[in-house]
Amino acid sequence: MEINRVNTRIIPFRFEYHSPSSLGEAIALLSMYGSEARILAGGTDLLVDMKQRLVEPKHLIDIKRIPELRLLREVPGGLEIGSAVRLRELERSKAVEGRLPLLREAVSSMGSIQVRNMATIGGNLCRASPSADAAVALLALDAEALISGPNGTRRVPLEDFFIGPRATALRPDEILTGVYVPYPPEGAGSSFIKVGRTMLDLAIVNIAVDLRLRGGAVDHCRMAMGAVAPKPLRLRDVEGFLIGRELTSEVLEEAAGRVEASIKPITDIRAAAEYRRAVSRALMRDALKTALERCGGASS
Repeated sequence: MEINRVNTRIIPFRFEYHSPSSLGEAIALLSMYGSEARILAGGTDLLVDMKQRLVEPKHLIDIKRIPELRLLREVPGGLEIGSAVRLRELERSKAVEGRLPLLREAVSSMGSIQVRNMATIGGNLCRASPSADAAVALLALDAEALISGPNGTRRVPLEDFFIGPRATALRPDEILTGVYVPYPPEGAGSSFIKVGRTMLDLAIVNIAVDLRLRGGAVDHCRMAMGAVAPKPLRLRDVEGFLIGRELTSEVLEEAAGRVEASIKPITDIRAAAEYRRAVSRALMRDALKTALERCGGASS
């Protein structure tokens, strides 16, 4: 028995701790130490991995003291969320509640209040879990990742930020500084639904939908799913199919078939692939119906 993999109350190896007070200082540290360094924000995933020796960084760079990473501010056309903003802050934000209810609904489903008081939006996204609740909501909101490194700042569509399980578009010397979330169009309705083994567990399947009608037909649709592919998945084929159509039972059934054709679920400890496929079809129908009601429509 390996005591270091059983007694997880301690971190069983040596590392150097850094606490930069500016973004430039943090980037310089990353440039210096490269793959030997890890970014620490909330630590709800990283510290667990370190205690189990799944990762053993030689340098830990704590970004919580960097002011611009803690900002939650309105900018033209949307909301800019610093990567070190805690999930609980998003959950309690009036700006998020009023203008981005889909994000609030997703964040409120994540873990316990104790976890949300520590976990950060940037940490959740950089974890790049295929089942990440916040990532699914942000994909459906057309969010962009804001990335800084020694060569400057770049913006990446969140859809392109995720490469695969625990893999992102970040280079070794770059930091996710935040996300830009454009406000949905006026009159849009949204829905986030998650199925898990328990309320506090990771999703077996989750879905986010942002929808608007014009003249009874869909004229704006964004849809994303998690835990059904190697990364959080934007369902562009389904979105394109729904534009210009009324959400009749026949259209919903066709859309459900397109969802099933778009996903690639696996069997793991939480669920079988066949179960995920069946749940995905049902969640799509339920999420669309809820979003439809919230934007003032009625399904037939």
